[in-house]
Amino acid sequence: MTLTAKHVSDNKFQNQGVNMISWDEFYDDPTSLDDDKAAAKPAQPARATSQPASAAASQAAATAAAQASHHSVASSVAPRVSEQTASSYNEALAAARTMQAMDEALAPEPTQTELPANASSDAKAEANNQRVLAQAHAELEKLDISAGQQELEEWTERVSVDDKRMINCRADLNQLVPFKYDWAWQKYLDGCANHWMPQEINMNADIALWKSANGLTPDERLIVKRNLGFFSTADSLVANNLVLAIYRLITNPECRQYILRQAFEEAIHTHAYQYCIESLGMDEGEIFNMYHEIPSVAKKASWGLKYTQELSDPNFTTGTPETDKALLKNLIAFYCCLEGIFFYCGFTQILSMGRRNKMTGTSEQFQYILRDESMHLNFGIDMINQIKIENPQLWDDAMKRDATRMILQATQLEIEYARDTMPRGVLGMNAVMMEEYLQFIANRRLVQIGLPEQFKGVKNPFPWMSEIMDLRKEKNFFETRVIEYQTGGALSWD
Repeated sequence: MTLTAKHVSDNKFQNQGVNMISWDEFYDDPTSLDDDKAAAKPAQPARATSQPASAAASQAAATAAAQASHHSVASSVAPRVSEQTASSYNEALAAARTMQAMDEALAPEPTQTELPANASSDAKAEANNQRVLAQAHAELEKLDISAGQQELEEWTERVSVDDKRMINCRADLNQLVPFKYDWAWQKYLDGCANHWMPQEINMNADIALWKSANGLTPDERLIVKRNLGFFSTADSLVANNLVLAIYRLITNPECRQYILRQAFEEAIHTHAYQYCIESLGMDEGEIFNMYHEIPSVAKKASWGLKYTQELSDPNFTTGTPETDKALLKNLIAFYCCLEGIFFYCGFTQILSMGRRNKMTGTSEQFQYILRDESMHLNFGIDMINQIKIENPQLWDDAMKRDATRMILQATQLEIEYARDTMPRGVLGMNAVMMEEYLQFIANRRLVQIGLPEQFKGVKNPFPWMSEIMDLRKEKNFFETRVIEYQTGGALSWD
């Protein structure tokens, strides 16, 4: 800041406690403040006796003092003052330095144009926009981009296929191509082509059947409520694990692309359950709280959460054998167990109702969801196996035992859930048949990640489930939407 005569005479200095003096007092005494100041003493102007001349002298002195404060006042100007005014002179110099420091610390306010009192609202709005724009530009001038530049400088080289890894990759994660895992990108494209929304499915027949006193048996109603209670929160748990843990720790761009698609599909599934609950007029508080009020539902949710708590910590990182194994266990828990076992009892029960022309809208919602979940499962198994290939040291005997134990535990929890939801035979099935089916599913999950079967001789008692899961199954388009319907950009007109 440059100290001017205006600053010296400004009342703001008075308000800040600065002892103001007249510049004429600086020339009352021919004695210099000290020897070194006297050495640099300029020629002194003559004192004028007339009032106008005195004012001119004061202004000239103020200008000299301003220049002195800008170039170290004490060393360049040595005015002669009396002993009585020496302290006042020093105070003025200190005030000049204080004002300079304040100007350097504070950004200047954008110039504001004073508008007339009768200015239109448009003019006032435009003036305000200009002030905001000026402030944005001023802040942009002070923007510190060093952190971003440092991060970008770490990724100056182009990414090659060999640089990519499933975990602990040090290549630029913002470069999607070249692809290393074509299967991940293809699953992303397939997921986009299979997009659907819950409102597209007609629920009128379900509403009429649910409201009818004799439409469903008590056991059938229990199955519908239990499954909506479990699934309405289970897909939220899966989505939370994806966005809070898995996405951050998987270091491959094409896999991340599908994970984002999967997270969106989990949101659609939660929407579908909510749509069914709302359409049927169920008690939402009762249904959505089953995952911690109904033991058979709560145990499954608690088992899954155990494997995501550590990874959800923002400070958790991979890179050591222990943390890499923790991530691998999380993937096995959520893909092989939660989506690959916990969902299958409920899917089978609801789809069996649809086969009997009951709750056809709800059944169709579940059929779309099963198609999505089948792709999620296959993607997760591919990721697990790829991590094993790239990090064979992780797949030791201890890890194999842990993975086997996890799948067996999940199977037992789902068997208990089946017994709770089917205390008696219903819909052409019972708890014993469901137990064998779940053991059959568990064997498949074990084999898919390179582990031996644990349930010898079991067979699939519900072969129609494989038929429903066949993605080439066709439907009458005028009766219901074709399950394999694809978005316009993916249709083939050959």
